[in-house]
Amino acid sequence: MSDMTTAPRTAPARVALVGDRSPDVTSHTRVPLLLDALAAREGLFLDAYWIGTEDAKEPGAVRGFDAVWVLPGSPYRSEAGALAAIRTAREDGVPFLGTCGGFQHTLLEFARDVCGLTDVAHAENDPDAADLLIAPLACSLVGHEGTVTLTPGSLAESVIGASSSVERYHCSYGPGAHLDTLRAHGLRFTGADGSGQARIAELPGHPFFLATLFQPELAGDGSRPHPVVRALARAAVDHARVAAGEPALSAAR
Repeated sequence: MSDMTTAPRTAPARVALVGDRSPDVTSHTRVPLLLDALAAREGLFLDAYWIGTEDAKEPGAVRGFDAVWVLPGSPYRSEAGALAAIRTAREDGVPFLGTCGGFQHTLLEFARDVCGLTDVAHAENDPDAADLLIAPLACSLVGHEGTVTLTPGSLAESVIGASSSVERYHCSYGPGAHLDTLRAHGLRFTGADGSGQARIAELPGHPFFLATLFQPELAGDGSRPHPVVRALARAAVDHARVAAGEPALSAAR
């Protein structure tokens, strides 16, 4: 059954979709379907704007939005633009979701800007770098599904509503070195694959900050948004409602 809200409708929440939009990236073509389904099934109305990574480099590019979603499609035209969008969402307390390449760059931004690991690199962008935070996976996950086990009590477990979930991937790169340093500075890894490799990251203390190596956009046929996508939408609507002086959805019921 849909979790349809009966709260009074406000103006749609504004969501920045950060990525280099392409008809050849399936997750990008799914976005309109997901937006329609969120409105029709969940009563969650989003006004989404695509912001290319080159434009995301500009100061304030994603300020004023109710959520930031860094989508798949790497290598991005501008690594710096993707990182700038993530940093703004993290520092400003704006609901954030990073998927696939967005997950990878979330770790990269945190490592550089929070942990002080300024020389770490992403192998897809800088394959000859000496210190690779994001490295080629031993086995490519392009087109694969796998079980993700969730940490009890985590945001990820709360959002997905189960202790594990089968998810779809489309990537060849993942986290490698320095994960203990990221943990020590506050990033929490709350989803792992069967071999214990990190597949979900979140930031405690932030209103909503979640990143997944898998692509929730690809779940089903797009008519029933994945719980992670639904949770971002709800967080965005709450952000918009609170900014307008209205109660969050949970308080408005």
